[in-house]
Amino acid sequence: MKKMLIPALVILLSGCAGEYKFNSNLSGEAINDYFKASDVIVYENSLPSGNFERKGLVEGESCQIAKNDPPASIVEARTIARRAAADKGANGLIIKTCFLASEQTPLCVSSAICVGQAINTVDTTTH
Repeated sequence: MKKMLIPALVILLSGCAGEYKFNSNLSGEAINDYFKASDVIVYENSLPSGNFERKGLVEGESCQIAKNDPPASIVEARTIARRAAADKGANGLIIKTCFLASEQTPLCVSSAICVGQAINTVDTTTH
């Protein structure tokens, strides 16, 4: 039994030794793109204190495509609007309106939409 145990351990441990490479479909660029919305401060029911530059209108839409999909959400629509603001080089977003659409469309069972103004603020520490 001891004679069989040592060769078995050698074979088992040698199988773990080797040069293994980790390949991922995630790149640093993709991660930065995913988190860029977090760099945009949302101003809802208030304006930023101080001066700001308008970058343009942005919108975000959340769509429930099938009946068994999660329902559309204002939170997701606001995040998509934040990402659109970041794409314009903005560091702030003044939300003008967010609403859940009351009617079903040919593409969406339910939808939520947020519209806002993408801005660049001088000081991002105050809201």
